[in-house]
Amino acid sequence: MSIPKRIVPLAAVAVVGLAAAWGSGWGTLETPVQGQGKEAPMFEVDPFWPQPLPNHWLLGSTIGVDVDTQDHVWIVHRASTLARNEIPAISDPPFADDCCAPAPPVLEFDADGNLVGHWGGPGEGYDWPSSNHGVTVDHMDNVWVGGNGGGDSHALKFTRDGQFLLQVGVAGRAPDSISLDSFGRIAKISVDGDANEIYFADGYGNKRVAVVDADTGAVKRFWGAYGNEPDDDHDERYVPGGPNLQQFMSPVHCAEVSNSGLVYVCDRAHDRIQVFQKDGTFVDEMLVMPNTTGSGAAWDIDFSHDPDQAFIYLADGVNQRIHIIDRGNLEHLTSFGDGGRQPGQFFGAHSIATDSAGNLYTTETYEGKRVQKFVYKGMGPVTTMNQGVVWPAN
Repeated sequence: MSIPKRIVPLAAVAVVGLAAAWGSGWGTLETPVQGQGKEAPMFEVDPFWPQPLPNHWLLGSTIGVDVDTQDHVWIVHRASTLARNEIPAISDPPFADDCCAPAPPVLEFDADGNLVGHWGGPGEGYDWPSSNHGVTVDHMDNVWVGGNGGGDSHALKFTRDGQFLLQVGVAGRAPDSISLDSFGRIAKISVDGDANEIYFADGYGNKRVAVVDADTGAVKRFWGAYGNEPDDDHDERYVPGGPNLQQFMSPVHCAEVSNSGLVYVCDRAHDRIQVFQKDGTFVDEMLVMPNTTGSGAAWDIDFSHDPDQAFIYLADGVNQRIHIIDRGNLEHLTSFGDGGRQPGQFFGAHSIATDSAGNLYTTETYEGKRVQKFVYKGMGPVTTMNQGVVWPAN
């Protein structure tokens, strides 16, 4: 059976004609898009969100984001990535009176950006990940945290105020993509509330999507690329322009369930999104910026908040952009962002989530160490392949 292959060769777009400015103050000078007439969601960065953290707290690499039914924004970060000279107040001995200290791992913000909850870290009865990775609020208002460090072969479930409920998987296991009782450095976690199921992008060690019961954590099914059985011995590398690999690469970085019942999987280092039915039947795929090597272009996705979830938002932590994709036909429409540390720029754009108003939230790993909000401004004409920094017009 031939396998559909959709390629979005963004990196190979030729510069044709004079650069044109985005019509309504959006973005920067860019190459005009051929075949204009399409529309896409438009955004501008809110440089004042969130509010400053209390207690002289700092964020480390900010590795996960989700939005709950109250439009509260949840993030998880790694305090271990803060340099000693960033946190002198907790050094032994301290070499500053006040500033600064790491924030707790899990933080909850209200819609205005005020910090309203915080918890996390080692505790009784569970193994806190050595490198936490991803945070998800499920349909019962419980919070799931994964990990991608050595020995992180499990995930944790808490109440929203941080009370431990369940550990799924045995910590300290070696990667094993056919295991029914452990995982392989889970990247991201998503929820299918109607089926009471949790999807693990499994992950940095394993090469699969794993689906577990939300109450018991029992593994119900799993699959690899194209619905194949995952093969941990497969070590072929992605080569731009070469054949698409029949196994996922490391890391399998997201597995997001749409309202239509399709599952969208980020095969990060392969620059691709693969689409499946919930039983693992392969449906379609696309490549995004397929000349990207190293850590790859497909980091995390969420969907637009309209009833049809018409658009995919893809975080790309190498090219430092958010790509906007037509979910119906997997056509790339436009993107925004640029590398840098100012509002609207990215350094390691890692995770993405939407709220009920259509706003976007992103987190940044490496030295990015922050969460940003991008305000939904309605639909607008697509005039550029990349809008650059979507700075407020006024």
